Amino acid sequence: MQMSWTHQPFSRRRALTTATGLAAGAVLPLTEAPRAAAAPAREPAGAAAGEYTNPVIWQDFADIDVIRVGDTYYASASTMHYSPGAPVLRSYDLVHWEIAGHSVPVLDFGAKYDLNGARGYVRGIWASSLAYRPSNRTFYWLGQIDFARTYVYTATAAEGPWNRLTTISTPYYDAGLLVDSDDTMYVAYGNTTISVAQLSPDGRTQVRTQQVFTTPSSVGTLEGSRFYKINGQYYIFLTRPANGQYILKSSSGPFGPYTMRQVLLDLRGPIPGGGVPHQGGLVQTQNGAWYYLAFIDAYPGGRVPALAPVSWTSDGWPVVQLVNGAWGTSYPSPAVPAPPRQVTPMTGVDTFDGTALEPRWEWNHNPDNTKWSVGNGLTLSTATVTNDLYWARNTLTHRIQGPTSTATIELDHSAMRDGDRAGLALLRDSSAWIGVKREGGATRVVTVGGLTMDSNWNTTGTGYELASAAVSGSRIWLRASADIRPGAARPGTFSYSTDGTTFTRLGPDFSMGNDWRFFMGYRFALFNHATRALGGSVRVTRFELSTP
Repeated sequence: MQMSWTHQPFSRRRALTTATGLAAGAVLPLTEAPRAAAAPAREPAGAAAGEYTNPVIWQDFADIDVIRVGDTYYASASTMHYSPGAPVLRSYDLVHWEIAGHSVPVLDFGAKYDLNGARGYVRGIWASSLAYRPSNRTFYWLGQIDFARTYVYTATAAEGPWNRLTTISTPYYDAGLLVDSDDTMYVAYGNTTISVAQLSPDGRTQVRTQQVFTTPSSVGTLEGSRFYKINGQYYIFLTRPANGQYILKSSSGPFGPYTMRQVLLDLRGPIPGGGVPHQGGLVQTQNGAWYYLAFIDAYPGGRVPALAPVSWTSDGWPVVQLVNGAWGTSYPSPAVPAPPRQVTPMTGVDTFDGTALEPRWEWNHNPDNTKWSVGNGLTLSTATVTNDLYWARNTLTHRIQGPTSTATIELDHSAMRDGDRAGLALLRDSSAWIGVKREGGATRVVTVGGLTMDSNWNTTGTGYELASAAVSGSRIWLRASADIRPGAARPGTFSYSTDGTTFTRLGPDFSMGNDWRFFMGYRFALFNHATRALGGSVRVTRFELSTP
């Protein structure tokens, strides 16, 4: 988690060299899972046979923690004010990923996460940790909320159900959880001053905590701890926001003393216009190879994961393998067993015909669960009377697929009431939407811009119409296209259709902001809110996320 980038001195620069050599180390202790029948892995677009391309996921998944359990890889990421929080991603090859579930089912940390008298924008789930404990075959998620306390959730399967195990009074900022080879659990945490805590055997309380390292002033800030034990050595992997990665090593146990080495600084990343890969995790494959899964600042789309192989020096320090002095746009694919099945794509069609939302969806703050349902489409009843989308509950969001993608929804608006607003938004601290306005019994499709927040995430603009057209009938198709390539302000466009085939542009391009301070990237968002009185509803019968 980076909350202070503008205050960091970026004057320290060192050249990076490419090291060679085999990955070192014995396989970390893991519980082996039985293998199912194998299926061939898909290659990402643009990759040569036997290679993968970066980013491995062109969606917004930041502050990554990554682990392997048997033949399966799992990763966790920050979600701030979105609910459910802390998605758990799953992969069989470190390249193709799916969303399995969420470690934090609801943000029950105060009324602001319910949009009840206060708002939780850019709070909530920051950099946190995912670990697996072989002794009880249990996944652990650990993270601090609002600098107040630390929460621990557990599950016996990545997809859940996840349940809160405990709260700990010490807020472990940017925590990394280590399950040691003797089953003791430790947490590395902190900003600039790095500490290590030991947990009780049941993981519910803190036994002790101790400062183990103070970052030299020449480096600046270090945070984003990831904690490892490799070949008997203890390592704390740390980020220098937002352009560096460092690692601490101790040969004397988890409480140090630690020595520091730079892993990367100002390294060119694989996304044109994007930032330096940083703040992720190390993971070892079944055959002993090591990889670093980092994220790249790539606004307006957010922070997206990239993968690079890692080798180790003879004295036990990790070295990122470079291509022409940079983090590679492609590398040989990890040598892993054939996957038991194809992972679920992060794009495609959703008709909301199950009994629950797919894990690709996250609400803007906690929803009012009495005001929505799935089955034969997604029904959104108005849950808030407001003229401000940022205050409206039950806005359902989906990450945008990069570098460009389009979301199309089919909307049944026959049950809207006067004053209702429903549609499809490009949602961030500067937003725009296309949707339906019901006024005086008449229905119009409109494009609205000028929804804005200030740097304290207070609303500064509730929007104004840019274009409109009269529509009849009960159904309309709404479309938003987004270009999230970083490096410049990028356009979002809106269009509509009355037959699902022929689409008409409505309104000018929307310029999507690329400032980092909101942290989360733009999302597609489905919404329905009242401006006069509750009681109306809409039904989204189809959502499709497609790429060119």
